[in-house]
Amino acid sequence: MKKRIVLWGSDKEDKKVLLGLELQEEENNILLHVIPEEKATEEFYKSMMNVWREGTEVALPDGHSTVVRPLSMTEDILPEDIKVERTDIINRAKTEWHFVVLSSKLYALYKSELEDIKTKVEGLTKFEGAVWEEMKGFWGKVQEQTRERNLFREHASELKRETNNIFESLKKLRKTLDQEFKKVSSEHLDTFMSKLNGVQEKIDKGLGLKPLFEELKNLQNEFKGLDFTKEDRSKAWKKLDSSFKVLKEKKYGNTGGGGSRDESNLQRVERRYSGLLNAIQKMERSIAKDVSELEFQNKRAAQSEGQLEQQIRQAKMAMMQGRVTSKEEKLQDMLKTKAELELRIEQEKKREEKKQEKKEIEDTKKKLKEKIASEIKAKSESHDKEKLEKSANAITGKTETSVPKQGLLGAIAATVGEAMEEVVDTVKAVKEVVEDKIEETIENLNQEEE
Repeated sequence: MKKRIVLWGSDKEDKKVLLGLELQEEENNILLHVIPEEKATEEFYKSMMNVWREGTEVALPDGHSTVVRPLSMTEDILPEDIKVERTDIINRAKTEWHFVVLSSKLYALYKSELEDIKTKVEGLTKFEGAVWEEMKGFWGKVQEQTRERNLFREHASELKRETNNIFESLKKLRKTLDQEFKKVSSEHLDTFMSKLNGVQEKIDKGLGLKPLFEELKNLQNEFKGLDFTKEDRSKAWKKLDSSFKVLKEKKYGNTGGGGSRDESNLQRVERRYSGLLNAIQKMERSIAKDVSELEFQNKRAAQSEGQLEQQIRQAKMAMMQGRVTSKEEKLQDMLKTKAELELRIEQEKKREEKKQEKKEIEDTKKKLKEKIASEIKAKSESHDKEKLEKSANAITGKTETSVPKQGLLGAIAATVGEAMEEVVDTVKAVKEVVEDKIEETIENLNQEEE
């Protein structure tokens, strides 16, 4: 969780200002830095976003003001005269920072308890089972709070480090315990590796990927709760990580997605619609899971030991409720997009139908033209043949009576030329009549369909 946020707002005079908010968890306060727009250069803004927000101090320009605000669940963290457009960021920071403060108090409580145990262990001259059990009980509490994420990772890691140091001191007093721990770790590793090898065999056989992913996730959760030595834990983790990578390669391969170039608009919209449905299902499952966890925390709140633990649970519930609300808003946007895509799919289907109808009409028109043109060609060839035979007979008659040999050739050429001109004129005339006939036929077809 970020302990510093940067965003734009406006002051009581409606002038634009750059706001920098930082949590002081030990004091349970918030420092609000207000920088006028004219002082907030682009370079300074980038420094605030990329440097100051990550925890490194940045020199604030002259003319800025700093206000200390108490952190409270019932009061706003911004003064009434400061307005921002992204109220969701402010509300989220308020709930998360309240959780940060309570979690830090829980960490300080455990840290103090751990220091007391450490002092006790340093004073031991021989191993005492009661101290070992006390240490186990303490670590059990820390683990439970860690699993429920009531402690931040760095705090949990610090407690774990200190706990391990104390355990190591106790192990020096009881060497046999160290041997027993190694034995248990080795047994856990053998069992865990055997399960992973079983998954690998299923992968090699080409079994369903989704069940195998779930099986690996369950093994991953089991891995977190097993006692391992450092070496065994590293071996188990490498094998587990390798199995996940093999599955991912089999599932995704080297394909990129994006659809084919020949894909129609309808296919693209339907593919997007299918992806959206999957996303909606995942979002609904995520919301259901958060709601279930919220109900669980609500029940646990009534069984909390101490006011601090109850306050932590209440803070967690407020934070979780914020996540549920945010996800529900995203789900509504997704459902709205779903309705829009459904409308587009219907529109694209109608376009496809019209396109197909038009294509069928064009194909019919083309076939009719080809058929009629073929008939015209056949009739034209028959007509030309008859006319040429008549012309040849006429020429032959003239040759026998009065035309010399050279004159006969000229007469044949002239007569054939006239005959060809008549044929061409005839074909043009027939073509015009045929085209009119085709158009008339198409119109009749359209009228019949209507």
